[in-house]
Amino acid sequence: EHEKPPAIANGELRINGKGKKLRKPRTIYSSLQLQALNQRFQQTQYLALPERAELAAQLGLTQTQVKIWFQNKRSKYKKIMKQG
Repeated sequence: EHEKPPAIANGELRINGKGKKLRKPRTIYSSLQLQALNQRFQQTQYLALPERAELAAQLGLTQTQVKIWFQNKRSKYKKIMKQG
């Protein structure tokens, strides 16, 4: 019997039309990348689009990776501040 190719719907890869969506592997940042990201976060917690593009290019990351790193860092920072 002929096997169907995986279906992609709403950006989710599904096999046989069902099952779990396949995720990209978790990004592992180098210590240099983390140092630069943390340093930039101390200057500003929010990046404008051109700043994000520039930082991503400098660090060899995608803009999405930089954006998500900043989102996660802000969330973690707020959580810590809330605890005192």
